[in-house]
Order: sequence, then structure tokens, then C-alpha cells
Amino acid sequence: MAELLLELFCEEIPARMQARAAEDLQRLVVDGLGKAGLAHDGGRAFVAPRRLAVVVDGVPTAQPDVADERKGPRVGAPQPAIDGFLRAAGVTTLDDCEKRATDKGEFWFATIRRRGRTTIEVIPEIVRAAILAMPWPKSMRFGHSTFRWVRPLHQALCLFDGTPLAGAIQLDERTSLPLADRTVGHRFHAPAPFAVCGFADYAAKLEAARVVLDPAERARRIVAQATALAAGEGLALREDAALLAEVAGLVDWPVVLMGRIDAAFMDVPAEVLVTSMRAHQKYFAASAADGGLAPRFLVVANIQADDGGAAIVAGNERVLRARLSDAKFFWDQDRKVRLADRVPALERIVFHARLGTMGERVARLQALAADLAAFVPGCDRDVARSAAGLAKADLTSGMVGEFPELQGIMGRYYARHDGERDDVAAAIAEHYSPQGPGDRCPTAPIAVAVALADKIDALVGFFAIDEKPTGSKDPFALRRAALGVIRLVVENRLRLPLVRVLDGALDLYRPTLPDAPAAIAPPLLDFFADRLKVHLRGEGVRHDLVAAVFALGGEDDLVRLLARVAALGAFLASEDGGNLLTAYRRASNIVRIEEKKDGPHDGAVDVALLADGEERELAAALAAARSAVEAALAREDFAAAMRALAGLRGPVDAFFDRVTVNAPDPALRANRLRLLSEIRATLGRVADFAQIEG
Repeated sequence: MAELLLELFCEEIPARMQARAAEDLQRLVVDGLGKAGLAHDGGRAFVAPRRLAVVVDGVPTAQPDVADERKGPRVGAPQPAIDGFLRAAGVTTLDDCEKRATDKGEFWFATIRRRGRTTIEVIPEIVRAAILAMPWPKSMRFGHSTFRWVRPLHQALCLFDGTPLAGAIQLDERTSLPLADRTVGHRFHAPAPFAVCGFADYAAKLEAARVVLDPAERARRIVAQATALAAGEGLALREDAALLAEVAGLVDWPVVLMGRIDAAFMDVPAEVLVTSMRAHQKYFAASAADGGLAPRFLVVANIQADDGGAAIVAGNERVLRARLSDAKFFWDQDRKVRLADRVPALERIVFHARLGTMGERVARLQALAADLAAFVPGCDRDVARSAAGLAKADLTSGMVGEFPELQGIMGRYYARHDGERDDVAAAIAEHYSPQGPGDRCPTAPIAVAVALADKIDALVGFFAIDEKPTGSKDPFALRRAALGVIRLVVENRLRLPLVRVLDGALDLYRPTLPDAPAAIAPPLLDFFADRLKVHLRGEGVRHDLVAAVFALGGEDDLVRLLARVAALGAFLASEDGGNLLTAYRRASNIVRIEEKKDGPHDGAVDVALLADGEERELAAALAAARSAVEAALAREDFAAAMRALAGLRGPVDAFFDRVTVNAPDPALRANRLRLLSEIRATLGRVADFAQIEG
């Protein structure tokens, strides 16, 4: 067994593509080895800005010999059939074959043996296939070649068992990739080529040549250096996982340096400074002891400068000064216009070609937020309307035009500057939330109402014009909007009648969409059901329980629905619940089979025909359970409803143990089938048990 090392050396790979590219190359190489019959102990992938590397351990030095057996014609078959079989099998005469008796007679069989090739012969083919199959999100052609790659690909270093492969890999009719016996280190610190004899030697020599091969190690060094620099001045590094991953993909040899932010910019909102540094310059921010933004930034250089980084820091401070001057200009200019005075300009912004302008959308949000206020405890209708009217006004500001990710946040600052209420300003900032599973969900009443209005308006509008998510495509983030509605309702325990609210939101679209559908709630409720299953899966709730409750129809109160799901889950986890589910299925299967023969059996049970004690007891138990379930459901005591169902276990078990459903007497048989149908109907008041798996 030997080690295979592959390095593909190219120009700088975009940081956002590196992790996926390393995984893809590892998968393609490992799969290629497997298809070639070369077992191994697994592979590892590494990526740096200018190289992708894969190492696979435990690779055999040659493919195994294989023997294929081929069945030929029947013994005594015509000679042309025999000759065709011999040619196809690659044998000369029938002396090289054997006769074998089968259940269909005696036939000729040939065994074709192929000797395995050496691994060194096979590897170039595997590497070529992997290179050509790399699924880059974006790629480019070079010169007249048809070969595509993310950036110019220079060479491949390929070692097997310490021996470098020589020659070249032909990628297309014009492009060949040299197989080099050496690689290079850092572009500036160690550009001279050097040979390696294996992965351990490769990684060690790259480290000496100032290339940290492992991206996780580069990220660790960045954090360690940045934390130490910040701590040296009594500050704390502001964590930013996404920025860390990006910067770790930009440098071979991370060297963290600290610079200063001019005091003149520190009165600009911290979010603006952080966003400008992060988006434009890839700088990390630091926090002061009081938690506020410190007048420092941390930049990650790719070289070890002779002057300790003084010139690098000075250059970055100069660039940042220009960036922040623009931000300060926007901040100062935007505050000269009141947020309320910006609202008319929203009429010039198109929300969607078929859904009108942003001004029309704001009018809908105002009406919808005012209606939703009735379902949000502590929410003032007029304040909610006012907040919704200002929620989108910052879209016309210069700051949001420069930094779109600050929409809402800047609206809060401008609202406070204009003297608006604190809850209105907070609602402007939070109405886009939650934007993902990890995002904080608004809890303040005004913010909840405006956030719900924003998401419901978008969902209703795009469903009305049939712009629904398809497959993995969701260009208008409607799945995120639906999940946001679910979290706002559930986490704030809002008793929100979704059907009424959705139909009301659709009515607000009538002036813009005169041909809108008559109702939008049914498809949207199905959509919410799918999103609710995804949301609850993370909490360990079975998706089939959600489907079982949704299948009842007419349930659009998510808080009540989840209470029913929780009670159903607890019931099914009990012994009584599990056994009753089995009994339900047995009853349903019998009724379904018999209904195919003679139609429905859902009429009233004739008490006079209840001949056996067990069926009389079951009928009485069903009547009592039905009454108890109805009362419990009316007061939304779903646990009590489940306890009422649990009382059916004994009578149901006794019925199936001692009563013959398909009795010879047709009237008796029909009555017993109606009794089984009553079991199905009683349990169906709580949930559609047919939807439950397992």
C-alpha cells in the first residue's frame, strides 16, 4: 500500500470557492480510485490561494486481476453462433471454454481473465477525469483552448509511493498540463521550486516556504494573532466567522497587523464603520472595554514585511480614511432630510414589475400592520401603522444605496435623529428579522406587527402572481419569509388566524392585481406546512405528526397546531398510543378493503345489532371518548383529548381478540364495519392517523 499526493497549482482561487473545490477534488479523485478497483484508506483535501491538494493513503500498487464469466450458446448450436461467441469472449477455440449444465440445458461458458494495470498507469487518467469534472461555479477559457478552469492552471504535482509522475496530461486538443516533479512556495518569500517525496515532506517544506496548507490552521493563526494584538491594547476582537473564512482563503502566510481609525469618524454609527471595513477592506473590528467599537482595525497581510508592517498599516489607514470619508459624507447628508420626507420617493422604486412600486407596498404594509396589531398583545394600531409607513424610507438614503446590507439599521438611526418613538425606530430596524434560523426574532409588539406585515405581504404577492419557489430556486426568498412568519408567531405565541390574515393581505393587492386569484390561503397553508416541518425537524419533532394535524384541514392557528402536535407526539410515545395506532391501522385496513366491495360503511351504528359484549363495550367506549374528545378540543386541552383516546385501547383490543368482523349475517357484518369506521372517525377528530409513519 502506498500514498498518492496530488497538487494542482494555479493562479489565485476565489476565497468563496476554495472549500467546495477542495471537497470536490477529493471526491472526484477518491471516486476515480474506487471505480478503477483501487481500494484505499480514505483521502484528505487541502486548499490554499494558489493550490488544491489531495492525499490518499493505503492505495495498492496495482489493480487486482479480474475474471469475467460469459455465457455462450447452447452446446450443439450452429457454428456461426459459436464463432461469434468465441470472438466476443476473446478465446480461440472451444477447448478454452467449458460445458455447464443449467436448468435450461447445456451451454458453453468462457472465463475472461484480465490482468490489473499498475496504479502509476491508471493515475493520470483519474487525475484528468477529476480536473475536467470539477464543478466550478464560474470558470474561464484561456486562449484558443476549450478547456475551462477557475483560473489559469499551471501544473500538477503527482507523487505515488514517493515517485513523481512525469509527462503531461492532455486536457483537450490544444491544452496539456505538465506533470511536475516539484512545486513552489510563497509567491514573494519562496518562489524557487523545490522537490518533495511525500505528503509529510510536502507540508513541512511548504511551511518552511511560508505557505500554510491547511485553511483551518490559517484561520486559527489569524484569530490567535488578532486576539493577542487586540488584548495588547485592552481590546477584544469582534468575532466574524464569515470574514475569517474569506480572509483565510486570501493569504498563504497570515500576518495580522493593527491600524487606527481616525477619531473624526467615530461619531458615524458603528454598524457603518464595521460594514465599510468588512465589505470593502476585509478588516476585522475590535471592541473597547465598554463593548463599543474601538478606534482600531486589524488587517491580515500576506507577507512578513521587513519594517514590521509599518508601511502596510500606513497604506491601509490611508485607504480606510478615504472609505470612511464617503461613509461620513452620506451620514451627514442623509440626516438633513427627515425620514418621513423620504417616503414619497419610494414611488420611484419598483418593488416588482407586476406588484407595483415600493410606495404602493408601503401603503399595503401600513394597512396590514394595523390589522395585525389586533393579534399582537400590547401593540398599538396607530403606532404600528406609523412604523410600517417609515420602514422602507431609508432605501432612498445615500448610506443604504452604498451599503444595502444596512437597510433598516440606518432607518433606526434616522428615526431616532428625527425624534420618532423608540419602539417605532426599533421596528424599522427589526422588521426584516428573522432572516435565518440563527437570527434573533423580534419580540417588541410594534416590531412583531411590522415584521409580520413585511413577510406576509411578500408571500401573498408572489404567490398571487405564481412566482413560487421551485426545487432549489427561491429568488424572492419566500421560504425564508415563511419561516420568519412561523418563528414570529410561535416564539411570541400569537393566536393569529392565518386564513383571515392572508385573505385580507390579498384584498390589499386588488388595485394592483385585478386578476389576482379569489383566495390564496390554501396553497400558502401548504407552503407553511412544509416550512413548519423543516423548522420543527431541528427541534426533533417528527414531520409526520405535523402532516397528521395539518391534514385535518381548517387549522390555521400555529400555536394551537403545535400544541396539538406536542400532545400527539407524547401520546404516540406511550404504550397505549402505540397500540392504539396499530389498532387504528387494522380497523382502517379492514374498512378500506370492504368498502371497495360494497361502498362506504360510515353510517350510524345500530345498537340493537351489537350482539357480543365486546362490541357493546367498544360502542360505549367510543361514545364516551367522542364526547370527552370534543369537550377537550373545545377548551384546547389536547393532552386531555389524548387521554380520552387512550381509554379506547382496552375495548379495541378486546374487540379484535374476540369479535369476528366479517360475520356470516350481512346486517351484523355491516354494523361491525360501521363500528370500525367509528374508531377511525373518533381518532380522526384529533389527527389524521393515516399520515403517521412507523
